[in-house]
Amino acid sequence: MTLEDLQVILKVAEFRGITAAAASLNMRTATASAAVKRVESALGVELFVRTTRQLRLSSAGEKYLPQCEQALQMLELARNNIQEDQDSVEGELRLAVPSDFGRNQMLPWLDELMEAHPDLSLRVNISDSNVDFYRDSVDMALRYGSPNDASLYGFKICDVPGILCATLEYLEHHGTPRHPHDLAPHNGLFYQLQEIPYDIWTFTRNDQQFKIRMRGNRASNDGDLVRRWCVAGKGVAVKSCLDMSDDLLAGRVVSVMPEFRPRVSELWLICPSRQSITPAMRLLRDHLKIKCAKILKDLSGKGILPKDSSN
Repeated sequence: MTLEDLQVILKVAEFRGITAAAASLNMRTATASAAVKRVESALGVELFVRTTRQLRLSSAGEKYLPQCEQALQMLELARNNIQEDQDSVEGELRLAVPSDFGRNQMLPWLDELMEAHPDLSLRVNISDSNVDFYRDSVDMALRYGSPNDASLYGFKICDVPGILCATLEYLEHHGTPRHPHDLAPHNGLFYQLQEIPYDIWTFTRNDQQFKIRMRGNRASNDGDLVRRWCVAGKGVAVKSCLDMSDDLLAGRVVSVMPEFRPRVSELWLICPSRQSITPAMRLLRDHLKIKCAKILKDLSGKGILPKDSSN
């Protein structure tokens, strides 16, 4: 028997008839009759005494129905409490963020959220490695690149253009490349994953693609360290424009070969399933979209990105 069967039983007792109960529930009489039979079969007793003219509760039914009604009311109350909890922004926010973006952009944004919603608490996992939601005790993760696991669910925050960056001091000393082929003598600063450095850089101009294998003396699995090396003038780096936005807007680094565009990635907020989406996650999603859109608009306004990048 199911919860729906029990609801039918209560309606039959209320209307003292299967036909009237079925009509009130918008179901066929045969469906309601089958529900009654399932419950009685499961309990091993008859809940109703049937006559040719009407139907009334048996002694077993008089004992069972009040407790059944109370149990269903408790289940409904529990369901309402869950829905109320889901509509409130409170509890612990367990979030994984990439190292560079997490440290230098996300943390002040999270502070804003927590000031506006004092019932929130925060647990942050900072890493550029792929998160395991169950092993790492994380509810959601902010990551570059769309989720490649069909079992995950997520929200796209924005498109994120890559930018080739260097300091003016570095370029004055080593020369400014005008074409990807000019990068060969330059020192590349590499992000690496599982000991494999991303040393093949791809650029696009007017639908033409250029792939360059770079050489360099520094690599790290921490994106924030790669950014710091770049700002310190140790070489050239291809980085997310979001990661480098403060340095670009402040003039600590400049965009190199802006007409040749590195790859565009995507920023996603992902979670293990649709059922794990909470009001706090939706709030964070909306907050991220607003903040990232402003950064992209500022970069476009300064001519660092094309005008359509802020859309």
